[in-house]
This record gives sequence, C-alpha cells and structure tokens, in this order.
Amino acid sequence: MAHILVVDDSPTELHVIKGMLEKNGFQVTAAQSGEEGVDIARRLKPDLVLMDVVMPGLNGFQATRQLAREPETSKIPIIMVTTKDQETDKVWAIRQGARDYIVKPAKEKDLVERVKGLLAS
Repeated sequence: MAHILVVDDSPTELHVIKGMLEKNGFQVTAAQSGEEGVDIARRLKPDLVLMDVVMPGLNGFQATRQLAREPETSKIPIIMVTTKDQETDKVWAIRQGARDYIVKPAKEKDLVERVKGLLAS
C-alpha cells in the first residue's frame, strides 16, 4: 500500500483528499503547513506528496523546492494540488521540482489516476 503525504492548510481539503485516497487503498498522512509537510516528508519518506500552494509561512512552491533539492527527499514525486490555475503557476511548480499539477477542486478519478501514474514511473 503506497503512503501519500497530503499538505494543505485547509481542514476541509485535507478531509476530502484524504477520503478519496483512502477509499482507493492508499495510506495517508496529513500536514497542515509547508513546514510540517517538509518535516514529515524528511522523517517518513512517503511514496508521494500532494502539495497545496497557498499556505501561510512556507508556501507550497518553497516546500517543494526544499524537498526537491535535498538528497534524502529528492526522489519523492510531488503533485501540486491548488486553486492557482494560471499557466505561469504550473510552469513555476515544475521548475521548483513538482512532477504534476492538479487544479482544485480535484476530481477523484483524475487524482487517483495521476497518483498511480507517478507511483508506477
């Protein structure tokens, strides 16, 4: 069973995304800030991270950049899951180290397919 870390400052979004993933057989850990997400990723080494962008303190772009540049976490694929839907945001996310980008609200089928696709690669 793959272990997914979901990083989002919205309790509602965490609940919805966690529910979608658990229903599809994934083990899920939640973090409510960029700092907490980076800390948990370093300790638990999840198979994949779903990262929000807009969060107080360390935002998702900054957290993704940290994880992508550290040798012990650089191989963990990150999917940005955010309301930011501009092409420049998508390009910036990929430049920070994200492997994919989903605009909220995430549809369960799309989210699960993308997660499975990255886990298989």
